[in-house]
Order: sequence, then structure tokens, then C-alpha cells
Amino acid sequence: MNLSIPEFSLVLLIGASGSGKSTFARKHFLPTEIVLSDVYRGLVSNDENAQDATADAFELLHKTIDIRLKRRLLTVVDATNVRPEDRKKLTDIAKHWHALAVAIVIDPGEGICHAAMRFVRIERSALTLSAISEARFAAARAF
Repeated sequence: MNLSIPEFSLVLLIGASGSGKSTFARKHFLPTEIVLSDVYRGLVSNDENAQDATADAFELLHKTIDIRLKRRLLTVVDATNVRPEDRKKLTDIAKHWHALAVAIVIDPGEGICHAAMRFVRIERSALTLSAISEARFAAARAF
């Protein structure tokens, strides 16, 4: 696969948990270009899976993205990004810095997501069939 993405852009990886967003990001982008929401949860709570830390984590994540785009650096957001309201804040930051917002939808299907999540340490209640279905539907409507 050959990607052609402008050097100054904000790339939003969109997909359900376990869909392969992180694997895709590691394969196609530099580690310093990837802003991973789980890492930010870990930074603010010492637990990458702490859903109660999401608001604080995303406050820090948004600030990091803002600074990177101010410096005109390619930035890749590795988070589910499936809800339009989540993407709006990110695209607003991109607009502020006149960066192109690029969406890459990762949709391997529900079965793959469920299988992948067996190997990830998360609360089982956080991953439901309806959550994955909602993520797939939202990803199909991406922008």
C-alpha cells in the first residue's frame, strides 16, 4: 500500500477498538508523528485503559496536537475517532492552523475486532457488539 499524504496534515485514524489502527500507524508513520489516546490516558492516570481519565487525557492530547500543528508537523491521531463530535474538535484544530485533515478508516469487520480485543487488556464491559457496530457505522460516515 502506498500512501500519499501531505507533509503538513492532521491524519485521523478512524475505527473500532481492535481494528488495527495502531498497527497501521506504526507501519506507515514515524513514532514521533503518532498521538495515541491510550498513551495519554496512561500519562494522566497510570492506566492506559482508565476510561474515567478520558477527559483529562484528551485535553492533553488536543494541546499536543495544537502545538504540533503550530510547528507545521504531520500529526496522526490514533484514537477511535468514530463520533462526529470527537472529530470536530480535531478538525477545528487543523482548520485553525490551516492543516489538511485526512481521514483513514480502518474497518476489518466485527469478527477481527473481537478477536483482537481478546489480546488487549481492557474491561470486557467496554467492548460490546453494539459498540463495535456503532463504530463501524460511524466510520462509514467518517467526515
